[in-house]
Amino acid sequence: MAVDMKKRVTDIGPPHYDKFLPPVIKKNYGKWKYHEIVKPGVLMHVAESGDKLYSVRAATPRLASIESIRMFCDIADEFCDGHLRYTSRNNVEFLITDESKIDPCVARLKKEGYPVGGMGPSITNIVHTQGWVHCHSAATDASGVVKSLMDELFPYFEEMNLPAKLRIAFACCLNMCGAVHCSDIALLGVHRRIPEIQHDQIKAQCEIPSTVAACPTGAIRTATVDGKQSVEVIEEQCMFCANCYTVCPAMTLNDPEMDGLSIWVGGKVSNARHEPMFSKLAIPYIPNEPPRWPTAVKAVKNIVETYAKNARKFERVGEWIERIGWPQFFDLTGIEFTKYHIDDFTHAGESFKRSAQLRHK
Repeated sequence: MAVDMKKRVTDIGPPHYDKFLPPVIKKNYGKWKYHEIVKPGVLMHVAESGDKLYSVRAATPRLASIESIRMFCDIADEFCDGHLRYTSRNNVEFLITDESKIDPCVARLKKEGYPVGGMGPSITNIVHTQGWVHCHSAATDASGVVKSLMDELFPYFEEMNLPAKLRIAFACCLNMCGAVHCSDIALLGVHRRIPEIQHDQIKAQCEIPSTVAACPTGAIRTATVDGKQSVEVIEEQCMFCANCYTVCPAMTLNDPEMDGLSIWVGGKVSNARHEPMFSKLAIPYIPNEPPRWPTAVKAVKNIVETYAKNARKFERVGEWIERIGWPQFFDLTGIEFTKYHIDDFTHAGESFKRSAQLRHK
């Protein structure tokens, strides 16, 4: 017997996205003519039909309470028929068709303490990972550092006075749940000692073959310790990724004295003007300094302000550095160049061309 798939009811997978599209987007799907920023935090989309849709962007703390989410829903019900969306960098956008409701919506958001901006030549909200809130391999916190950073960089979110858009990312370890490999400025949590093996717990908590196989660089080997089967770590091959700790809790990596964060610069995804770029190391280590991480905040602000002062219009951070050269970047920012800036890791992969422009030097 044939089954009418249109009438079939199932709970497998998510519902189709078009069930949640605002009517104006459904009507003009694939037929948008252009878009432009009408003022900080407000983007206008114009369709071929002449219909207009306005996106009002506000920053959120990413880890939001139920009360905050309900408040956003109330604002969406009041100004845009309940239609909102989240961006990949934790902004919330209210999708408005009635132009007269834009200013009241912006005023309401600011009254509730949520800034509007993050479009065009500005700093948008920082995409970040879990940090100490909810991650077993975190070398540093995420929410605390990001909050401290944005408190200092707040004006660059609400205004559009940078040479180009500036994207900041944060990952609390090199497993990189955040976009630190391709952001203009990135903060990356770093472990600095190899896992501490609790040999008496290995057999009870871990499956040795899975633990050995979990290491991406082959740094873990089987070993016999005090007559019992265990493992050892070859320090020269360990890259402190905590994959072993994920499958074997008896191999702890976190260390309050040694863990910290590093700062990377020059990454981007965009193909505009220049092919995509990977981030490169700027500062190899800054110790954890909760609750406000003053050294890290000062370092990032210094890079932002140096870039804002010296880059040309439309020039992303990586493009600016490529034009002036890395020695000049270190001179302008006052960052010390050290041996750690030289990539001598034996198992580092080659850099592949990753652009539709197919430019080779």
